[in-house]
Parts: sequence; structure tokens; C-alpha cells
Amino acid sequence: MLISEIIKSIEEGPNDPHIFKAVFLAGGPGSGKSFVHGKMLKGSGLKSVNSDEVYEYLADKENFDLSDPDKVASDQGQEMRNRAKSLTSSREKIYLDGRLGLVIDGTGKDVQKVSQMNVKLQALGYDTMMLFVNTSLDVAQQRNTQRKRSVPKDMVKDMWHNVQQNIMKFQQIFGAANFHIVDNSGGLEDPDRKQNFDKVYKNVQNFINKEPARPLAKRWLSQNI
Repeated sequence: MLISEIIKSIEEGPNDPHIFKAVFLAGGPGSGKSFVHGKMLKGSGLKSVNSDEVYEYLADKENFDLSDPDKVASDQGQEMRNRAKSLTSSREKIYLDGRLGLVIDGTGKDVQKVSQMNVKLQALGYDTMMLFVNTSLDVAQQRNTQRKRSVPKDMVKDMWHNVQQNIMKFQQIFGAANFHIVDNSGGLEDPDRKQNFDKVYKNVQNFINKEPARPLAKRWLSQNI
């Protein structure tokens, strides 16, 4: 898997249409980040950096039941989790070496971790933005019960409150122009919610399709084309 990604990243490199762009996704369990990702970024070609995706891939491959908390907490479950993190780190390095467009997917509970990644990317010449997927606590709890890998209700509540408290901090990190809240408490049949989706979608497309502007990015491109 990693060999094919290395070859592909070498081929894409400067030809990646969204090179030097990184979109951070934040939202707690049950917020519907996967839905928003599909609506906002489907077909963009941005590379996903998400250890949970790799974790679930490995679990499916080995018929490992992630819905069983005891199994997840077992030595086998933790070994699989560590392997997923290692593979994700390797993939991230490959993508960064090619300066490929990225989606950084996480809950947003750790502001410092997000800030450090943002600084790292900008130091390489990336332009960055964040999509904050927001829901009411009741909706988050309901959706959590429908997830393949649900978490305890108390954990959903704690994470929801923690992530809510980080909204202003994220806005300060990314700036008002590159921080967007997506109201995902219900369907797009609500005119106000659809208007919000459409506005954010337009901003996202403008962001990822804009030519790299940072001097570091321009210098890298001039040396690698």
C-alpha cells in the first residue's frame, strides 16, 4: 500500500491541482464530519490524514470487532491502533514530501495539536483552513448510537463541550476568512442550513483552487517543475 502511494505521490507532485492546500476538519463524535467531507470535498483529490480510517481498514481486514469496547481495549486492539497511527504517519510524510493537498481530520479537542500541525504546514508553504462541523448535543448523541464505532454517552457529552469551547481558539488560529462553521444538526431541506452549506462550499472551492501564494510554495514549485 505504501509503495504504491510513494509512486503515485512522485507522479502527482507539482501536478497536483490542489498542491500546498490543507483543510482541517473538526467535530466531535456524531457531528457528521464524513457527511460534510463528502459534500464539501468529494472528488477534490485531497489526501486524507486520519488514523481512524486506517484503524477501521485494518479492523475490517482482520475481522476485528470495533463495536466491542473490551476488544478495542485489549492488547490486540491497542497494537492495531498503534499500527494505524504508524501507517498514518508514514502516509503523511509521503504526502508532505510531494506537498500534496490534504484533509486533516480530527475531533478538534486538542487545540495545541491542531496549532502545531498548522504551523508545520505553513512552514512548508501550505495555505490552511478549517471546517468546524457543528451540531447540537442531542443530535450528536443520537448519531453516536448509529455509528459503527460508538463511544459512551458521557464521553460524547464531554467531548462536545470541550470542542465547543475551542471554537474561538480555532478562529484565532486560522483567521476569520479561513475558519468556517458548518451547521450539520439536520438535513439540507432546511433553507437556512442549505444556504450555510452552499456558502461554505463556495469558500472551500475558492480556497483549494487558488494558486499557491506563499513564497516558500512558489520557490518549491520553481525548483520541482
